[in-house]
Amino acid sequence: MTPDAEFGYELLVCRYAELAWRPGEAPRPAIVARQLGTEARRWDTVVIEVDPVAFAARRAFGDRTIDSDLLHVVRHAPAEWAWYRDALPHPGYPWRYVRQAVHRAAGRDLIEKRRRNNRIQLRRVRPYPDWVDRIVAIENKPDLDRSAADRLADQLAHDVETALADEAWVATETTGERVEPALLREMPVEAGILATDFSGGVDADAAEVAWHPSDLTPAEGERRDPEAVTHRLEIAERAYGKGWRSFADTMRPDCRHFELRRDGRAIVPYCAAKKKVPTARECSGSCPSFSPEPPQWRTKGWPIEGGPGKGLELVLGRRRERERDRAAEGDTE
Repeated sequence: MTPDAEFGYELLVCRYAELAWRPGEAPRPAIVARQLGTEARRWDTVVIEVDPVAFAARRAFGDRTIDSDLLHVVRHAPAEWAWYRDALPHPGYPWRYVRQAVHRAAGRDLIEKRRRNNRIQLRRVRPYPDWVDRIVAIENKPDLDRSAADRLADQLAHDVETALADEAWVATETTGERVEPALLREMPVEAGILATDFSGGVDADAAEVAWHPSDLTPAEGERRDPEAVTHRLEIAERAYGKGWRSFADTMRPDCRHFELRRDGRAIVPYCAAKKKVPTARECSGSCPSFSPEPPQWRTKGWPIEGGPGKGLELVLGRRRERERDRAAEGDTE
């Protein structure tokens, strides 16, 4: 079953990438997220290929995203006690905001801090690792017609030009048919085409490469500018903290009609009232079919505090944690 909405298709692509990245080659440890990017460009699916040992070291910093302000502190925190203004590079904005970030970082045990001679000093708890290997951006278009190809061409050309990601892909549903060659000619030659067939559900064999992408990584001896490096790390951190199963955060799993259903090796949201995979906009408190869980469901013997909706959120959280464990262990099976 392939959901009609692009949202549902996006979830299936995310699960496929989690199972079988990288297509056509030996699997690589990776984490997957959706709807991430920069102010200028947002990607549907983001695959962060990781170094397993370094990723395990990143996990020691906790499960939450380390945002841009905290990254400035954590990445540059010294091994020995030092005044924060001496230890950290100038941020390009007032130091009072850095001081606030130091307090927040210490509150999350990302660094240590103390006050000496009326000055705030800090030191690192552990080095922040270089855990991001490569970043892959995927645009999801289940129905890739000529108009969609025209719109995507400019977006992909931007991805190729900026090279913020190491690869750019388009995923499209073929249902057993070949991608029309004329549509491929609309795309930048550097972008890859992933032809998926989820008619039998999601598994590791549900896609094949119709066109191989170019490697957008800087050539040997060249480096990305520091701003691009920082942007990439911020994207990777958001991917780590958010994942792709966070769709429940913008839906109403506390509705009696909200379910999770299997689609092969994927689990996707399902609305029993609409009998479809709903989008976040459809699955909201303003939906005419929205019906809150009865209070009895939360008090009469349900084994998970908060009712079935909270239980579904915990299921998604445990699956995200399991995939993080696999990446940290380098398990690609």
